[in-house]
Amino acid sequence: METANTHYTRTPRTENLKWVERITHLMDNQFRLPGTNWRFGLDPILGLFPVVGDLASFSVSAMLILTMARYGASGKMVTLMLLNVALDALFGSIPILGNIFDFAFKANERNVRMLRAHYEEGKYQGSGKNIILGVIIGIVVIFILLIWAIWELLAFVYQLVQGWF
Repeated sequence: METANTHYTRTPRTENLKWVERITHLMDNQFRLPGTNWRFGLDPILGLFPVVGDLASFSVSAMLILTMARYGASGKMVTLMLLNVALDALFGSIPILGNIFDFAFKANERNVRMLRAHYEEGKYQGSGKNIILGVIIGIVVIFILLIWAIWELLAFVYQLVQGWF
């Protein structure tokens, strides 16, 4: 992802959104596999730590969405961003397969690309403070569903292991 010389010409708060790109780069593209062009960030690394890593990754993504909503992303855009993060959290919480999914999906990068296109199309709506409550409710619902899914997965694995003994 190109972070250098990126300017949002449609919003007066350009400087406030630069950190969104920096955090996104850190979470999705900070490191490169030697000898390849394949990039990854902290998101799949955090996914190696069951439950805690997935919740930490989700929390960072949620903060990015709140910031983007605060600086003018439309309600439809925020909903699409929440769906990206929900998919990432849900599939990313599956052991081993979730880590592979995290390497490929990169929800934060997708959200920043959507935000850039949103601004370039001139759909910037000023401050998004009126949708912040809805975003927070959406994040809490996704968080609860993520906890429930992890709980069910752990219960299934526990029963499976108990069946072996």
